[in-house]
Amino acid sequence: MNYDVILSEIFAASLALPTNGAIATTIPELATVSPDKFGIHLTTLDGKDFGIGDSNEKFSIQSISKALSVAFAFTFLGEKVWERVGVEPSGNPFNSLVQLEYEKGKPRNPFINAGAIVIADILISNLQNPKKDFLEFVRTLSGNSTIDYNPKVALSEKNTGFRNAALANFLKSFGNIENEVEDVLDFYFHQCAIEMSCKELAHAFYCFANEGKTREGISILTPSQAKRLNAVMQTCGFYDESGEFTYKVGLPGKSGIGGGIVALLPNHFTVATWSPKLNKKGNSELGMHALELLTTKTGLSIF
Repeated sequence: MNYDVILSEIFAASLALPTNGAIATTIPELATVSPDKFGIHLTTLDGKDFGIGDSNEKFSIQSISKALSVAFAFTFLGEKVWERVGVEPSGNPFNSLVQLEYEKGKPRNPFINAGAIVIADILISNLQNPKKDFLEFVRTLSGNSTIDYNPKVALSEKNTGFRNAALANFLKSFGNIENEVEDVLDFYFHQCAIEMSCKELAHAFYCFANEGKTREGISILTPSQAKRLNAVMQTCGFYDESGEFTYKVGLPGKSGIGGGIVALLPNHFTVATWSPKLNKKGNSELGMHALELLTTKTGLSIF
């Protein structure tokens, strides 16, 4: 498979598209990014890298981090994780309070905000230095020790995170938050404020495509755990557009309002895209299109 040619064709076709998306403004610091950025990076399981555009520029990974935080919790809690958060698609906006009340404080899945806040609480309860330990976990996954939080983005999230504070307090009222709400939110805001490039993201998600092992051969997850997390990404990774992504792209993946998307085909490749203009569901407009073209041109998907 000539991925250099394929990515060049996808890149050109995507840039030619008329776009209606808009950059995220709910977190002021994200609105400072140029809306014209666009990058794609693909890593094959035999270690080959293919990148184009702004694929080496770091950006705020935002909700993509939720796949990494639940993976971290899964490594030491195993199936007990699902006692406090479900694995079902939400069918509602990622920051819905209504669904949380209806379901008595157990979030539908770990990728909506309420679910990720519960995972943050789990990590705080089980780690001595949560922010440092999580960052080290992400660095191990990616094989890159330079990955870090962006303190400006974390502060920007804190200053505007009123709905997330409401979700955390709501969860606390149902007994599904063990720690102080302020501590849980501080971790959550930092988690979302990690900066990575498309290349670094493709490397970090390599273990999900490689039965739980990193590019360096470090076992992070068991093959069964990798399979289960891929299943949750397939059904829940794109909020209430997960069905559309499955229909058009056919890969497990996770998106973030920073404009990034990561997807993977087990035993074949991982791929990350970045374009800050989002569609109405909060997913990268060009990223969704580029990944649809990728599976169409290669004929490779899980289906």
